[in-house]
Amino acid sequence: MQWVETTGRTVDEAKAMALDQLGVDVDDAEFEVVEEPRPGLFGRVRGEARVRARVRPTAPRAKAERRPTKKKSSRTDDTVTTDDAAESADAPAPVPAPSRPASPKEHQGGRPRADRNGGGDSRPPKERTPRPAGDPVAVEQVGAEAVKFLEHLLDAYGLDGTVAVAQEGSDLEVSVEGDDLGVLIGPRGNTLLALQDVTRVVSQRRLGDHDSHLRVDVAGYRQRRKEALARFTTQLIDDVRASGRASVLEPMPSADRKVVHDTVAAAEGVVSRSEGDDPFRRVVILPQPVDA
Repeated sequence: MQWVETTGRTVDEAKAMALDQLGVDVDDAEFEVVEEPRPGLFGRVRGEARVRARVRPTAPRAKAERRPTKKKSSRTDDTVTTDDAAESADAPAPVPAPSRPASPKEHQGGRPRADRNGGGDSRPPKERTPRPAGDPVAVEQVGAEAVKFLEHLLDAYGLDGTVAVAQEGSDLEVSVEGDDLGVLIGPRGNTLLALQDVTRVVSQRRLGDHDSHLRVDVAGYRQRRKEALARFTTQLIDDVRASGRASVLEPMPSADRKVVHDTVAAAEGVVSRSEGDDPFRRVVILPQPVDA
């Protein structure tokens, strides 16, 4: 698993920041103390605490012996069977490789894209891929395929959990609940994003669905992430107000950028906009311009 490194005034503070980045509880993480604050004169403390942390690896349990399946000498179609889906779930979801953040000069060299003050990305919507000929796919069928795939994935990882789907119109929210699911979330939710992409491929693209909108959440991580990001944004807003200088956040996915924009829009004296192109698109929080 990928390690993250954080600093703080104390070791406990550095550990708390690492847990916030990983999105897991303390029991689901392991730490390495790289550096501790050094005592100085008159009881003062010099330096910072530095720790490395990662999601505690989960060893998959031994798989139960499967009954041998009958193999035909030849296959006349490419139908994916239940056994095929179970075998495809044996491979863990890929984690996106970290990329080098674009420099300010690289951002300036591209086409400028500014969001309207107050939040939200203002880029033109992407054209939707035309639906292939045939009857529309039922939203319930898409949800059922997503649940089936995630249940096979839990079994492949040796994890105990349940999968449920909530439908509201064409929106599907698939939630995975259980204990010790940090391996499906990963640092900053990167594994969860990859898991959502794979689930969409299995349940939407294979069925030819272009109408439903599917999201995957594991152990309520998205809600916790949203609340933590809103608190962090509130601190940045206070800093921008006090210093009068803009604050540039690190690149983040569109869902996280929306949380930042919404938090800024609800505050006074500051505005926000997004800059750059994905996957390096980031939010900038600025003081509210004073009208002449």
